[in-house]
Amino acid sequence: MATYKKRGFKPKNQVEEQQVEEQESTTAEVFNTLDESASKSEEWVSNNQNYILGIIGVVAVAVLGYLGYMQFVQNPKEADAANEMYYPQQHFDQALVSTTAKDSLFTLALNGADGKYGFLNIIEEYHGTKAANLANYSAGMSYMNMQKYQEAITYLEDFSSDDAILGALAKGGLGDAFMQLGQASDALGYYESAVAHSGNEYTAPKFLYKAGVTALELNQNEKASKFFQRIKDEFSGSDEARSIDAFLGMAKSE
Repeated sequence: MATYKKRGFKPKNQVEEQQVEEQESTTAEVFNTLDESASKSEEWVSNNQNYILGIIGVVAVAVLGYLGYMQFVQNPKEADAANEMYYPQQHFDQALVSTTAKDSLFTLALNGADGKYGFLNIIEEYHGTKAANLANYSAGMSYMNMQKYQEAITYLEDFSSDDAILGALAKGGLGDAFMQLGQASDALGYYESAVAHSGNEYTAPKFLYKAGVTALELNQNEKASKFFQRIKDEFSGSDEARSIDAFLGMAKSE
């Protein structure tokens, strides 16, 4: 056991004296080791000062470069892209409610006119911006309405969103496009993804219903029954729930 050395402490015997000497020797070794380590660290820092300063300089330049890029390049680019969205979005919205000339309006929305950008121009010129991402969705839906399903798939697949409604509508749109192309199995996968993205009473029953009908077409009756049952249990007030008992009966009878 080590001996605690009080101020003015005098060893009572030879054993205590030996313990004190050992303690002092150990303490001295510890401090010598710390001094040597500190000296080596100081020496390393001194020898590598240019290297360290270079690293700090690179990091500083990178940070300043990123901030400068965001301030003077990306942010203005985002603003310009958002402004360009006004023209095609106008025509897209008009096409959705129009009873005539739908294709013409969707074409204007896609390609622009009179020096104004369309969705396709924004996607190409402002790649990486939020507006370009949204333009992918609008372009995909425009092609869907024009019955150009392969083109719709191309653009909808490039769209991504954390928004519960838009994300679900994009996945559901992909499901609709694959159904129109006769690829029911692919369509079911996208309908299921649309359901997973849905956190609301608008899109969830809509795509549960489409998933159930598609599963029936693929003779996956047990899966279809689960989709229909969810509508009955969770969305009893939805339009899809009005005829859900009949579809449940179909799924369970075969």
